[in-house]
Amino acid sequence: MLRRIRRPEAPESLLRNWSPIPVGEPNIAYAAYFSDRSYLNPLARSPVESEGGTFEPFCRNDWHIHQAESGGWQILIVAEGTGLCQEWGCPARQLVTGDAVFINPNVKHWLGGAPDECFRHIAIEIPGTSNSTQRLERGRDADYLKTTQKLRAIPTNL
Repeated sequence: MLRRIRRPEAPESLLRNWSPIPVGEPNIAYAAYFSDRSYLNPLARSPVESEGGTFEPFCRNDWHIHQAESGGWQILIVAEGTGLCQEWGCPARQLVTGDAVFINPNVKHWLGGAPDECFRHIAIEIPGTSNSTQRLERGRDADYLKTTQKLRAIPTNL
């Protein structure tokens, strides 16, 4: 089991002043599908939905699938910080400011921040038919930490 040092709330200055994309509000509606604190900031609703998402350190979402009969792609653009994205059966990919990720519909994946810094991104949902999100299992803490250690030199005492 992942042992982690008890950490204080993220300082307001860290969450509010480090990116041109506002943090938004605490992600209460979808909190059950995240391992830690996250925030959402709706940017546009029509004709293409987009949201700013901020993950505090250690935060990641559960495995999930954006289902669609046609269309339904997701584009993620990293605004600040370091994050990770992994598709089922593939190695995780480290994401840094300026990276863009294209996620095909009907692909199991997860997204999250690094254990040592906040991660902010813009998620753009391309319209499709019969769109829905299938929420799946939470990734294991030990697997997450092992993945982050492979991608970056993360301290092992977290």
